[in-house]
Amino acid sequence: MRCAIGLDFGTLSARAVVLELETGQVLGQWVAAYDHGVLDTHLPDGTRLPPDWALQHPGDYLTALEEIVPAAVREAGVLPEAVVGLGLDFTSSTVLPVEEGGEPLCLQERWKAEPHAWVKLWKHHGAQAQADRITDLIRQAQPELLEAYGGKVSAEWLLPKVLETLEQAPAVWEAADKFLEAGDWLTARLTGQPAGSKAFAGYKALRQTADGLPPSVLARLDPRLAELPGKQPSRLLLPGEQAGGLTVQWARRLGLLPGTPVAAAHIDAHAAVPAAGITGPGELLMILGTSGCDLVLGAEARPVPGICGCVADGILPGFYGYEAGQTAVGDLFGWFVAQCVPEDYARQAREQGVSLHQLLTAEASALHPGESGLLALDWWNGNRSVLVDAELTGLLVGMTLTTRPPEIYRALLEAVAFGKRTILEAYETHGVPVRSLVATGGIAGKNPLLLQIFADVLGREIRVCAYEQAAAVGSALLGAAAAGRERGGFDSIGEAAAALGRCTDRVYRPDPHRQAVYDRLYGAYSSLHELFGRTLPVMKQLKALKRQTGSGKSAADTI
Repeated sequence: MRCAIGLDFGTLSARAVVLELETGQVLGQWVAAYDHGVLDTHLPDGTRLPPDWALQHPGDYLTALEEIVPAAVREAGVLPEAVVGLGLDFTSSTVLPVEEGGEPLCLQERWKAEPHAWVKLWKHHGAQAQADRITDLIRQAQPELLEAYGGKVSAEWLLPKVLETLEQAPAVWEAADKFLEAGDWLTARLTGQPAGSKAFAGYKALRQTADGLPPSVLARLDPRLAELPGKQPSRLLLPGEQAGGLTVQWARRLGLLPGTPVAAAHIDAHAAVPAAGITGPGELLMILGTSGCDLVLGAEARPVPGICGCVADGILPGFYGYEAGQTAVGDLFGWFVAQCVPEDYARQAREQGVSLHQLLTAEASALHPGESGLLALDWWNGNRSVLVDAELTGLLVGMTLTTRPPEIYRALLEAVAFGKRTILEAYETHGVPVRSLVATGGIAGKNPLLLQIFADVLGREIRVCAYEQAAAVGSALLGAAAAGRERGGFDSIGEAAAALGRCTDRVYRPDPHRQAVYDRLYGAYSSLHELFGRTLPVMKQLKALKRQTGSGKSAADTI
């Protein structure tokens, strides 16, 4: 028996799968929640955080790792020698400053109360001002580069987060030997060999080439920033390439063999592409989790406004990988259930033995499109595509004194679908064809109503990836590719995807009557999208007021 282990480090938890390489069967899996979760109000010592911050504790990654691998292997019932390779994926851009040797600064006594010394999670949005300045600079200095990123730099990426640290905590900048993506950091811990992922570097650090932005351009933002290339990994590896072998220490801690090949880390959403069996252009993969990503391969590079990036070899070697997405999907539905649903609905859910999500979904399923009179913009955590603006916020219109929670819940599901249609139209309008759609992620398997709404709003059939933990399975395939055929794996990630990637027989098809109503609603959504996203600055004014009043400063002149 030949197996590979896939590790998926998400926003709130990490999971491991053991994948059998003959059949594609998941033999064992395990999930562990992070002890500290997301640090968005205060640090572990009580230090308060500003609005729009999202940090993590790097120790949580290691603690979870030591739990999930032995547990998944134990559940699978396989011996260490059966494991031919290991791959991992990580949320991105999730950045941490480390000293020489790789120790995170935040774990030292000197830095434990300094927010900038901690891991800045992908959804940390404190660096919007820096992102705007970087966008302006690149538009002047290298406009062709900006085209590869949809015309705008996101606050979620590495460079804005690092510049924010440099400007607000220069001592952290000086103390940091490297600013690493968490996936690259973890790979280096496992192998003892520093290496960078082409995916992380290409999509999140503006490194279309290994050199990235020239020091002379970086210095125009801040002279000290010219040192950034020296604080980044110099060796970049493609998806499926081997980063090194498992160290003796980590082999012992995980119950595996020393030298087990470890693949270069991948972006979590991107790792799901091979698991869905996507090996070439034209198939768009929708990842539906806490946030959403929309990935498609292309044979050539085309500028698409509002995407997150187009990178050669960034998703699968041999193709241009396009990424777009939404910053709140499951997070949006979770917010509503946690903050806005009356107790009598919670009581009904308990009496029926179902979750609040299940209860609201059942009641929302009985509603017809347009019946509630509601329409929402899905920007509760900003807009990733196509506006690329973390300062935008959510909007719900049409409420009356008779509006009920299931109606709002359905309006939020529909809002995410309308945002997805905006992304799909951006791809196709600008020359990136999309022949078919595949969905994956936790929500894809849990909420058939959402997928049916997607099919009706998009007017497309949607298939579903066969693997519940698609990113983790994709990482296992990356590990198998890193091992190579001689060690029982595959010669490439493309070969692994063709052999073991798969979808179910389930297909969601659009209903013509619902589709017609949604076409009308989408027209109204598009009007709100343009009005609040490009014309009226009211959302940004309110956010500025929130920051000023929250800091205790006078806000009389904010609006």
